[in-house]
Amino acid sequence: MAQTRTQTLIQTHILGFPRIGAKRELKFALEKYWRGDSTIHELEDVAKQLRAKHWAIQKESGLEWVTVGDFAFYDHIANHIQLLGCEPARFKFNEKDGELERYFTMARGRIDAKHQEHSEGSHACATHGQSELSASLEASAALEMTKWFDTNYHYLVPEFTIATEFALNSNRLFNEVNEALALGHEVKVVLQGPLSFLWLGKVKHTDNQPQDFDRLDLLEKLLPVYDQILARLHQLGVKWVQIDEPILGLDLPHAWRNAYEPTYIRLSQNRVQILLATYFSPLEENLRQVCQLPIAGLHIDAIKAPHELTSVVDWLPLNKILSLGVIDGRNIWRTDLDAVCEQLKPIIEKRGAHLWLAPSCSLLHVPVSLEHEDKMDAELKSWLSFACEKLNELQIVKQALNEGDHEGNKATAEALEQARKAVSSRRNSKRVHRENVKARVTALTETDDTRHSSFKTRQTLQRKHFSLPNFPTTTIGSFPQTSEIRVARAAFKNQQISAEHYEAKMREEIGHAVRRQEELGIDVLVHGEAERNDMVEYFGEQLQGFVFTQYGWVQSYGSRCVKPPIIYGDVFRASPMTVEWSKYAQSLTSKPMKGMLTGPITILQWSFVRDDQPRKETALQIALAIRDEVVDLERAGIRMIQIDEPAIREGLPLRHKDWKNYLNWATRAFRISASGVEDLTQIHTHMCYSEFNDILPHIAAMDADVITIETSRSNMELLEGFGTFAYPNEIGPGVYDIHSPRIPSTDEMFQLLEKAARVIPVENLWVNPDCGLKTRGWSETETALANMVAAAKLARKHLVKEPQKAH
Repeated sequence: MAQTRTQTLIQTHILGFPRIGAKRELKFALEKYWRGDSTIHELEDVAKQLRAKHWAIQKESGLEWVTVGDFAFYDHIANHIQLLGCEPARFKFNEKDGELERYFTMARGRIDAKHQEHSEGSHACATHGQSELSASLEASAALEMTKWFDTNYHYLVPEFTIATEFALNSNRLFNEVNEALALGHEVKVVLQGPLSFLWLGKVKHTDNQPQDFDRLDLLEKLLPVYDQILARLHQLGVKWVQIDEPILGLDLPHAWRNAYEPTYIRLSQNRVQILLATYFSPLEENLRQVCQLPIAGLHIDAIKAPHELTSVVDWLPLNKILSLGVIDGRNIWRTDLDAVCEQLKPIIEKRGAHLWLAPSCSLLHVPVSLEHEDKMDAELKSWLSFACEKLNELQIVKQALNEGDHEGNKATAEALEQARKAVSSRRNSKRVHRENVKARVTALTETDDTRHSSFKTRQTLQRKHFSLPNFPTTTIGSFPQTSEIRVARAAFKNQQISAEHYEAKMREEIGHAVRRQEELGIDVLVHGEAERNDMVEYFGEQLQGFVFTQYGWVQSYGSRCVKPPIIYGDVFRASPMTVEWSKYAQSLTSKPMKGMLTGPITILQWSFVRDDQPRKETALQIALAIRDEVVDLERAGIRMIQIDEPAIREGLPLRHKDWKNYLNWATRAFRISASGVEDLTQIHTHMCYSEFNDILPHIAAMDADVITIETSRSNMELLEGFGTFAYPNEIGPGVYDIHSPRIPSTDEMFQLLEKAARVIPVENLWVNPDCGLKTRGWSETETALANMVAAAKLARKHLVKEPQKAH
């Protein structure tokens, strides 16, 4: 029989819980509200119900604390922007703007009357009224969005200037604490740490701002607000506050490292107990310093940094809580509980009752529950553990260690045995390992990742063959996934219509997309991807070694959720995946039609990956499968093939010393996928929502003929590095943000092309949106693309200083 809480030696908690809901309840509530089909009160009610449900799950699982403050309508960093009172002044919010209205404006942008006027038809050359237009656009544009460390979650980037002020500006966190307390929960609040918050932001330069202004200079302004927050939480009866400082796993400048001690000396003077939480990376040179900070407890990621356990046990004073992340918070494999117990036994002997157990990081990065997965193969399902199952794993470990070898622990013994069998089943399953796949990777040679000729030679051949104008226009791949498409897909999936009926419907949608692109005057077309559910899921469903869930949804940003494939075994392609669709699309037009594929690193990064072999090995297996598809597309007459790699930057290790190894095998995997074709075939790739400037030599080493990148939210800042580096190949900087409902004007996009032409030779520039158009509606898509085509024509007229040549 499990011991009571007063007898408990080890306690358990989590750093955060998935907020979107097991069946994406928050997603649907948000989108209903954004459409104007529900009220703000109805949206708040859904959120309140979800929070109560998630806290109940935590309490029923035996956790000593429920975590409050991890909920967000869009993003937890956006929550802190409001909580800390630093909404950017450029939005020009006033007293009439409600808190949630301001929140969604920062996240999604807005259309004001002045901007709408420009969007609806101002195609004049942007040399007139630029300053007025720029001010209007700046006040409308959403906050920049980028990847959360090395995950596929996106956060909204705080904006800082020398004039930035902070103030306690929201009661939402305190209201949520009161909700949890009213439900009888023991509360642990989570906050983003002040140093991590500043680090994750970006300096926006102003006329009166010194060039050497550092956002760290704002720390003294920020800390009094944290004091106020901690004081308010203490007044509410909160005993523990988890303060997340994930940047301690990065290579920090000395000034930032040195700021930790005075910061936490100050914060520790408040009467709540601080649990400093780190995750995603080893602490390395920061470990001893962190152990000596005046905090009540420290959480470390024992999945990413098992080698640091001995040091942290020795260096952290015995009167402080040590929280160990022993359950993987970022992957979905069942834990080897025997191994965890053996790992923890010597630590318990040293630390006694001052030990907490937790997942390695927030469970935001995994699906909610396996409960509804009733169609999955039983053996495969037994190998998995989602958020709710991870809570149960925590409790099994706690009970096993607290109860020891006492007789009568039958339930714990049975749970351990069940876990033991599942781990053994996966380890020894014949369906995981295929010798022919492993042999093909082993047989790769040094020339398998090299094109026949240099880029310059290929470029000459391709320009002559395609005969495109300067500033050729294209899109990234997907077009709106209409309700008709989704209904047809659901009907086919549920066997309500035949394969022939479904394929006819998809061909109809492809024809529709091709006609509309031709009418708009776009130069290089795409088939629109009507038949695809998701850019990774679609390929995973056709590759061997993958399995899929029904409800394994994970939040990517806002209401955007993905259902990552699970790579459980060796990967190979059994048959062509996209060839027939691309052939059909090309048959409808005389213009070039891009074949659209997802690259090996993105498939790797956006899947839950097997942990029983190096990621490099899995990446090369996927690369060979994509290579087979590329070669078949070329044979079918498709001479432009886009292999998207938006995730290559997010796979970068958080420590610089580990970059080279990763980048070498990651870029090689891309080249292997792309290098089986002739010089005339033009290879495109696409990247978005990451900082690429620090890996530009490796992006160039991918040797794609054309790269398209997201640049509009950063106002072309990302492109400046490509110019400084003298990126040698062709490039399409995104000229409008497809994640915002704003329709950009021709003038706005022309301004961005002007900036691009200052750093990239005009003959190497393409014109395209930031990303795919899957989530947008047709009306806004056509208006925006018409403006984009008009902007390209203006660029050809005003930015090309010599007679146009074939691109």
